[in-house]
Amino acid sequence: MATPISETPILTGEDAVRFERLRKEVDNLTKEERAKNTQKLKEAVEKAKKRISICL
Repeated sequence: MATPISETPILTGEDAVRFERLRKEVDNLTKEERAKNTQKLKEAVEKAKKRISICL
């Protein structure tokens, strides 16, 4: 049987302010800034892959 999904909590106070600020920052990124962020993320993932080993 499926597990019920709980309701999404409502953000209030500092959490709501921070969420709105971060949302606006993302909305204001240029294509170049988005591409730069994507490249930085890919590099971080590759670096992490070199440090992580999975033993099965």
